[in-house]
Amino acid sequence: MTTEGRLQVGQPAPDFTATAVIDQEFQTKRLSSYRGKYVVLFFYPLDFTFVCPTEIIAFNNHYDEFTKLNTEVLGVSVDSEFSHLAWIQTDRKEGGIGDINYPLISDIKKEISTAYNVLDPEAGVALRGLFIVDKEGIIQYSTVNNLSFGRSVEETLRTLKAIKHVQTHPDEVCPVDWKEGDRTMIPDPVKAKVYFSAV
Repeated sequence: MTTEGRLQVGQPAPDFTATAVIDQEFQTKRLSSYRGKYVVLFFYPLDFTFVCPTEIIAFNNHYDEFTKLNTEVLGVSVDSEFSHLAWIQTDRKEGGIGDINYPLISDIKKEISTAYNVLDPEAGVALRGLFIVDKEGIIQYSTVNNLSFGRSVEETLRTLKAIKHVQTHPDEVCPVDWKEGDRTMIPDPVKAKVYFSAV
């Protein structure tokens, strides 16, 4: 990874067109075609590894929750679409992931992971980058884990709900550990005291 040209929240998500596997078929996916929806775009190092299937299956287990939030999930690695397909067609007990409900995108040329600045050039794979892109194609959240430890799908959902809340309630902000249904705060020196007085 380099700091030069690093993406920041508030910037447009780099668009891309790539081959993906969904429903055991090869399809062409373009990020900008999801405008009007939120997108959870996550990168993982490689198919047929160890931490990666736990994350992919966990995102799949929560997929209905994401769709209810008008959100699509996209997984990306530097593997080919043929590797993705073979991994999907391998039983989970044998190290595969089985059928999943969202696309796995091939970044075999490493252009997408480079654009999102998550490519580890020495290892030749993507770090565990995760980006939440809003309905207008703007990055609202990003996080990058090193290779050896996984992410929290529940935290991704919590953050997504917070983003959606402040975008639909622009006069409010969400304090630490905010969860859906919790009190928010008015970002005003006087009105904020209502929140702090109850803490």
